[in-house]
Amino acid sequence: MSLGEQGLPVVGLPLKHHWMQLPREVIVGEGVIERVAEISRRLGFTDSALLVTGVKTEEVAGKTVRAILESEGLKVGTLRVETATLWDVRAVEERIKALKPQVVLGVGGGTKIDIAKLSSARQGIPFISVPTTVSHDGIASPLSSIKGLEKPFSVMAQAPIAIIADTNIIMRAPFRLVASGCGDVIAKFTAVRDWKLAQEEVGEYYGEYAASLALMSAELVMQNAKQIKPGNEEGLRVLLEALISCGVAMSIAGSSRPCSGSEHLFSHALDMIKPNSSMHGERCGVGTIMMAYLHGADWRRIKETLKTVGAPTNAKELGLTEDEVVKALFTAPSIRPERYTILSKLKLSMEECRKVAKETEVI
Repeated sequence: MSLGEQGLPVVGLPLKHHWMQLPREVIVGEGVIERVAEISRRLGFTDSALLVTGVKTEEVAGKTVRAILESEGLKVGTLRVETATLWDVRAVEERIKALKPQVVLGVGGGTKIDIAKLSSARQGIPFISVPTTVSHDGIASPLSSIKGLEKPFSVMAQAPIAIIADTNIIMRAPFRLVASGCGDVIAKFTAVRDWKLAQEEVGEYYGEYAASLALMSAELVMQNAKQIKPGNEEGLRVLLEALISCGVAMSIAGSSRPCSGSEHLFSHALDMIKPNSSMHGERCGVGTIMMAYLHGADWRRIKETLKTVGAPTNAKELGLTEDEVVKALFTAPSIRPERYTILSKLKLSMEECRKVAKETEVI
């Protein structure tokens, strides 16, 4: 694995050496956390493990995972993290060096999983994803979102060797997290269109299979939106399977391209303009409405789907002013100028950005 300037894994393989990392075990359903030792044993992890979790998520699931693994004779260390910065990554790496575990388990939401994913990748050991929430596709993707980097987007880490998603545990989290996860999946609707556009306009590599998998995931959530509601385990399964499929799509593509386009650039821009005002998936969902409009796609259907699952569809619901939305839309293409999207092609002025937001009723 090659490393970038900040010691982070990068993908730079020639196309003929396209490298895909895919999960070997995926288990979704009620009570599946009880099978964590069985899965670990099947994967050859019978000696030691390190849990990366948080104060709350340790109570929700971490203690259970530890007890089950210890009952099978594994030596289990625990490290609690609450943020996702390079300092957190290094702290986990130091613990990995000290304990020398066979596997790292990320038990929690996106922050804990991202930290476990990247630190284990940097130390060359496998990683198991045990999500307690489903707010975005990080539970299965090979990328980590880390704060403190020069740019506010994800870096390549590694795909989880296994995913253990217990719906009993995930359903206890606030439903807002589920709605945010839906926004992140629906974003693939425009991300794939941006990727295809980049192939047509600038000759970028485009993977038909990865693109189809991402689009299918978005369509699955849109078709089943009425089932995705509080207390409905079947609807949660639909979302989980879609999020996992999105992670696999990124692993197949070797980048975030099938799942992250202009709508994600809009989300990143908003996070810079007004940090922590809303959730990533919520911002991506609203961004998808406007980007679908720009692509000439059915933005009204996207908006209706987001309303059905209880996700924000406008600036007010995101806790933003009209000017903040317009500014984010205008600055979005500068977030990653190397990533060609519909915004790169159209080069919208500030007034044109305001018109798009008004036409789609985002403002």
